[in-house]
Amino acid sequence: RDTSKCILCRRCVTVCSEIQGVSAIDLQNRGFNTTVSPAMGLPLNNVSCSMCGQCVVVCPTGALQETDGTAKVWEALSDPNVRVAVQVAPAVRATLGEEFGLPAGGLVTGKLASALHELGFDDVFDTNFGADLTIIEEGSELLQRLMSALTSGDAVLPMMTSCSPGWIKYIEHFYPEQLNHLSTCKSPHTMLGALIKAYYARKVNVEPQNMFVVSVMPCTAKKYEIQRPEMQNDGLYNVDAVITTRELARMIKSAGIDFLSLPDGNFDAPLGLSSGAADIFGATGGVTEAALRTVWELITGNELPFEKLHVTPIMGLENIKTAAITVTGTLPPYRQLEGVTLKIAVTSGLKGARILMDEIKNGVSQYHFIEVMGCPGGCINGGGQPRSHEDNYRQKRLEALYREDEGKALRKSHENPAIQEVYKEFLKEPLGALSHDLLHTHYTQRRRY
Repeated sequence: RDTSKCILCRRCVTVCSEIQGVSAIDLQNRGFNTTVSPAMGLPLNNVSCSMCGQCVVVCPTGALQETDGTAKVWEALSDPNVRVAVQVAPAVRATLGEEFGLPAGGLVTGKLASALHELGFDDVFDTNFGADLTIIEEGSELLQRLMSALTSGDAVLPMMTSCSPGWIKYIEHFYPEQLNHLSTCKSPHTMLGALIKAYYARKVNVEPQNMFVVSVMPCTAKKYEIQRPEMQNDGLYNVDAVITTRELARMIKSAGIDFLSLPDGNFDAPLGLSSGAADIFGATGGVTEAALRTVWELITGNELPFEKLHVTPIMGLENIKTAAITVTGTLPPYRQLEGVTLKIAVTSGLKGARILMDEIKNGVSQYHFIEVMGCPGGCINGGGQPRSHEDNYRQKRLEALYREDEGKALRKSHENPAIQEVYKEFLKEPLGALSHDLLHTHYTQRRRY
């Protein structure tokens, strides 16, 4: 934060209070002594800030910036004793081009992979692989909870997504008594980070402590997430550094790479193959749709009965979207789900989360599954994304991810052969002992201040 650049426009205060409903910052003091700050001048780490970074996106003067992570990445890239693996979130491929003059909604997946190879990363992986992995684990967890609710009645429902670290920090501060509603799954990039160090490092004969994992994210809260003590295994953090979409663009430019002239490259095997279901993780409603594509097929043996596999009631940028889907044609292991109407809610932006959480708190929630993304529109509008001045830029970015999804031969996470191989060779089974150790976590009750 550079207070000398602050013009007291209150945009950061407004987005925090009125759009996100967090109110972590406000104007302090009066007259010439006025500043924007958390209550009592406390550091952001000591208040109920969700780390979503929406304040950074709306700041018109550069007074607010994300904590820079590029120096740590450059240092790792220059260390001959370290093998550096990078992974890229789904939403980045639909936004990075804006930093190089392309209009909103332009997909640059191939150029992105080429640029990362040019920067010198030893392994260029795709967080989409981690998204597919998340669907297998999270879908299995949802099925387990639904079956338990029908047989013993002791399952905690609704189950809520856990892949947005801004949302996780919000619920820890504002609804700490409801943490058991969260899925225990780690976020996709921390899942993949854990797998890189425990599985891939062994395949390439590298000690896990000599494997440095970098995540390119649309999100500023990921920088906080990777420092959480829950996000480590065997004394090693799952991910060592996070840089935002904007920071990656700065690295590409500083390296003198002509991004727009790069040929289309590919992500590296074995952790670079993904399904279309993983692409839509970056859009609000995408996690739920991806989960339904797999869960429905597990339950019935048939494809999800929506055109192009898109669950249209939960698509779009509305604050809260809902859907009700009646289960029919169940396979024998899931006969108890026959005729059950699954009720789903999706929200993006923390103000919508407050509405849904108050329903749970008051015992009136009707849902079985709730998806929450911390930023309005989802990761396409994350705090680390390019600052766009185009009309409808969020809609254009969202549509780009759905185009990417529809253009793939693989549309469902469980059809990814690389995922199948990881379970066969290493993890063995969803929700198994090794999966719980590497891919699942717990959460922490926090005070407001």
